[in-house]
Amino acid sequence: MQSQGLPAQEPATASGPLLSPRPADPAGGPMEPDSSSSSRRRRCLLICLAVLVIVICAVAAGILWHRSQPEPLRWRGRGSTPHFSEIVLGRCFTYTQIIRPELKDKDCQKIWNAFKSAFVSKNQCNITEEDYQPLLKLANQTLPCHRSIFWSRMYDLAHKYTKVQQEMFTLEDTLLGYMADRLRWCGDPGTSEMNYQSCPDWREDCHNNPHSVFWKTVSKGFAEAACGVVYVMLNGSNLKAFDKSSVFGSVEIFNLQPQKVHEVQAWVMHDIRGSSSDTCSGSSINDLRSSLSQRNIAFTCQDDYRPARFLQCVNQAEDPSCSSKI
Repeated sequence: MQSQGLPAQEPATASGPLLSPRPADPAGGPMEPDSSSSSRRRRCLLICLAVLVIVICAVAAGILWHRSQPEPLRWRGRGSTPHFSEIVLGRCFTYTQIIRPELKDKDCQKIWNAFKSAFVSKNQCNITEEDYQPLLKLANQTLPCHRSIFWSRMYDLAHKYTKVQQEMFTLEDTLLGYMADRLRWCGDPGTSEMNYQSCPDWREDCHNNPHSVFWKTVSKGFAEAACGVVYVMLNGSNLKAFDKSSVFGSVEIFNLQPQKVHEVQAWVMHDIRGSSSDTCSGSSINDLRSSLSQRNIAFTCQDDYRPARFLQCVNQAEDPSCSSKI
């Protein structure tokens, strides 16, 4: 008999309490298994595709940029000296901090910037003296009178001499000459980079290239600054000890200032065991004497100047010409 007032209970299943049915999806059917793993796979795939597109675009842009860069102009001369900027900047610091510490206040970074600005991004056959003027102003150096030595085809001996006589100066013993000595450099239009592949040859390409104009400009300034008695070392083993086409014969001699320079002393040196093709009495030296006379500058000459001859004999002491009688 059913109790009054109590609802009838549904019979329990043999398996135990009733379990809640799985919720139905909005369409009325049962839901698919959890989709989080498939979502992660889709996201990973999209990210990989995006990265791939970015890489492809970057590579394509690099190829297009490279193709858009013009190849450096090709000249007949050798290219810029490798590591040119590092060498020049290092030499500037060496010179101003160690060799000539009286110049320690020079700003080598500004000097290098002015040097590079003189020729980069320009027509390499249209460089002018004016391009180098900012550099000359920054690296200005006052030399004492009676201490300037010029040379023509006597590079090695002239610099051996100034290494011993350190109060004397060739052009390469000045700050600018020291920085650029035996280096080569040039740029290329439209780029601020150096041209390390080739540079204009002054004979076969053009005279007004960065290298030639630099040396002409600083040689002119070196001559203009000379005062008192100045000296020139010439090679008497050449047919002409004084060559009018040399830098000394075509630039420096004409920029000596008669109001400052009252005498030029020439030392005509001859190679040991070599020929004496020209001497102080030769025609080329007479041409030099005449040119200086026209400019009211006195001239004297000496063959095989004794102190310089000693330096020649250092490596050939056994030669008869290097006896104690020299």
